[in-house]
Amino acid sequence: MVLLELFFAFFVIGIVSFGGGYAMIPIIELEVMKQGWMTSQQFTDIIGLAGMSPGPIATNSAIFVGHHVAGIPGAIAAGFGMVLPSFLFVILISIFFYKMNDNKHVKSAFYGLRPIITALIVYAAIRFAIVNDVISPLSWNTVSVFFIFFFSLFALTKWKLHPVFVILLSGLVGIAIFS
Repeated sequence: MVLLELFFAFFVIGIVSFGGGYAMIPIIELEVMKQGWMTSQQFTDIIGLAGMSPGPIATNSAIFVGHHVAGIPGAIAAGFGMVLPSFLFVILISIFFYKMNDNKHVKSAFYGLRPIITALIVYAAIRFAIVNDVISPLSWNTVSVFFIFFFSLFALTKWKLHPVFVILLSGLVGIAIFS
């Protein structure tokens, strides 16, 4: 029964979620908390692990949640539930893509989805910062975190530094500041 619950929960998430993995995280979290499959801290740890693992974060998250709930069969059920809607959607879209591509209503709908996708990604970032006590009342740690954030953003956008270099540099700065 739990395998069907995992499959169905992630199938529904896969159907209704747009904007990529990071935009899906709040929806996955809501379902995981509603079902009582794990605590908020466990979910945060899963997202951290899923983000560091190769592949899409939403699919990785589904697989890790499924494994946490029901072992390898749970991982398979949740992962299959998560990717099946996208697989079917891509097949359907590819059939009709050339007919729909120039439709102004389709273009307008996708343009209208952009702000909510951005909002979901920002919400996920803020939520994880709060759960992990990254954002707290004004303190030296909070100021340091914002410094690293804005310096990283500046290095990526203005100086066009490679993200791997910025990640490594941020880690070194974190060691220097927080050790």
